[in-house]
Amino acid sequence: MNMIVCCKQVIDPEAPPASFKVDASSNTVVPPPGVPPVISPFDENAIEAALKIKDAQGGTITAISLGANLTRDVVKKPLSMGADELVLLEDEAFVDGDSWSTAYALAMAIKKIGEYDIIFCGRQAADWDSGQVGSGIAEILGLPSVTLARKIEVTDGKAKVERVTPDGYDVIEVSLPALITVSNEVGEARYPTIKGIMAAKRKEAVVWKPADIDVDAAQLGAAGRKVKLTKLFQPVKEGKCEIIEGESPEEAGANLAAKLREVKVL
Repeated sequence: MNMIVCCKQVIDPEAPPASFKVDASSNTVVPPPGVPPVISPFDENAIEAALKIKDAQGGTITAISLGANLTRDVVKKPLSMGADELVLLEDEAFVDGDSWSTAYALAMAIKKIGEYDIIFCGRQAADWDSGQVGSGIAEILGLPSVTLARKIEVTDGKAKVERVTPDGYDVIEVSLPALITVSNEVGEARYPTIKGIMAAKRKEAVVWKPADIDVDAAQLGAAGRKVKLTKLFQPVKEGKCEIIEGESPEEAGANLAAKLREVKVL
């Protein structure tokens, strides 16, 4: 099995909410000071899904990440967990893309890699939560795709996928090659071992620029966006509490019911 896992470096979603700031003039998030980036947690689930298949029947895993000035200790985490190769699309041209330009860049890189049976992505990124890039890659490459996987079994050139639904799960069988987005129900990602961490430090990533994947920079990143972000802001949450009183519990209950009818809750 040849597997590719798309991984995104993001601001740590576990950082205190008060540390997040928005630059309204540029519609960008200001990285919290002193908070190091991490691999998006759902992408770690995708790595785990690939590793489970590798444990069961062998194969190779290539991790691929996109951005500029990527933190090597962060983007090398898939290697320390057990991935075999790391490809970085690293250039300013890849920055500030939307779901389309990001999916297009990753799809072209995957096409250059060439041989693959399954492409794994997280169900959504931990920063924008769009959940569109995986399906976009599948569309661009002309592949079948299954989203929200919680379990994957591979036999006879097909993958049987348990797909999470609001009421439980569906079982879907898909021919390979295919793209699968993975949800957290697949299981917690394994911790890197000391041996894996040391091996990852010695392993050099392959770095590609736009020309290496035969793509015009005008189709990538901010230049290639199909979506225009008009406003990025932090919502203001307000609340108030009104105490409903009465001379007795019965009267307090009647007053509460009257108030609820007044605000049309009842």
